[in-house]
Amino acid sequence: MSDEEHQFESKADAGASKTFPQQAGTIRKNGYIVIKNRACKVVEVSTSKTGKHGHAKCHFVAIDIFNGKKLEDIVPSSHNCDVPHVNRTDYQLIDISEDGFVSLLTESGGTKDDLKLPTDDTLLTQIKEGFAEGKDLVVTVMSAMGEEQICALKDIGPK
Repeated sequence: MSDEEHQFESKADAGASKTFPQQAGTIRKNGYIVIKNRACKVVEVSTSKTGKHGHAKCHFVAIDIFNGKKLEDIVPSSHNCDVPHVNRTDYQLIDISEDGFVSLLTESGGTKDDLKLPTDDTLLTQIKEGFAEGKDLVVTVMSAMGEEQICALKDIGPK
């Protein structure tokens, strides 16, 4: 045995995986799937019969949960697809800055200041008007694959 010490450089990420594998044939409508490295919500699934080469194919039509773009993919039903870990978290809105960032109150009492206002026009005007009227607003933040975005708004009454 050698008395030398070996130094190993690790380039691996110790964090949890952003996706998990799931068999394509088990993914259903309103589930989530990764298409072209984007987290998507499945809006339509159709399965073809087994063909000459013996694989039934699943045709997925899905909408990107962050930018609303429609994406499609065809995968053999016995193969694995990546499914994103999607989290929804509610935060209370504290402030909106001039540069379009929001300040949110976390459950632990701290603040989260790294989110921009949503790009969806109706949600954007609801947030700005509600905040200008002095209402207590709770925003729902959806996060998946390292991206976060405000996706919903709740009014919990006047301050």
